Amino acid sequence: MNPEQKRSLINHLQEFATPERSRKIQTILRERTRQIAVVLEDLYQPHNASACLRSCDSFGIQDVHIIENRNRFDLNREVSVGSDRWLTLHRYNRPDINNTETCLNSLKKQGYLLVATTPHTDDISIHDLPLDRKIALMFGTELTGLSDGAISRADRFVKIPMFGFSESFNISVSVALCLYETTTRLREQPPQTWGLSEAEILDLEVAWLRQSIRGGPQIEARFLSQSSC
Repeated sequence: MNPEQKRSLINHLQEFATPERSRKIQTILRERTRQIAVVLEDLYQPHNASACLRSCDSFGIQDVHIIENRNRFDLNREVSVGSDRWLTLHRYNRPDINNTETCLNSLKKQGYLLVATTPHTDDISIHDLPLDRKIALMFGTELTGLSDGAISRADRFVKIPMFGFSESFNISVSVALCLYETTTRLREQPPQTWGLSEAEILDLEVAWLRQSIRGGPQIEARFLSQSSC
């Protein structure tokens, strides 16, 4: 569909949504970003996986890249509270290949700087991470962190300052802290430097309206069928 057709479809779908829902979708779309992406490698606890997605949605992150080499990424719906419905989830779970390599190579081609969140000799504080280009924050499995393959491909290493006896934060806490820090600083910049393009906004508005109304896919299909006649 071209942009005008998408706008017509949006207007049609809005007839079946409440005005409050339509306004909320439009407001949230203006706060979404693809300047920061999140990579989750081999998480295995549904509670943590769900909490990470909830934080991504809450901080306006649109793209989450889920790597499943050894562990299946499952959700606890009571924790995620439907946050996965509003995110673009990219899953890498093909058998017999290195899904980490596939994911990170794809992100590099898209111009992302790969940032490993792990203690490292060359690390910097998350507060000092430059945000002058697209970044992909990488988080590893609960017990052992990122794989050697992910670490070897990282462009930068960041740490979260800690002042107690514990050596690390829970993975979902780490995601929330890193996103709070980076998105807060990102939003100090003009929205045109980090917001979605108009084309991306149209695509997501269609998708979000479709799933916000009962029988959304069927309503869309009928509209498109009638429009093509």
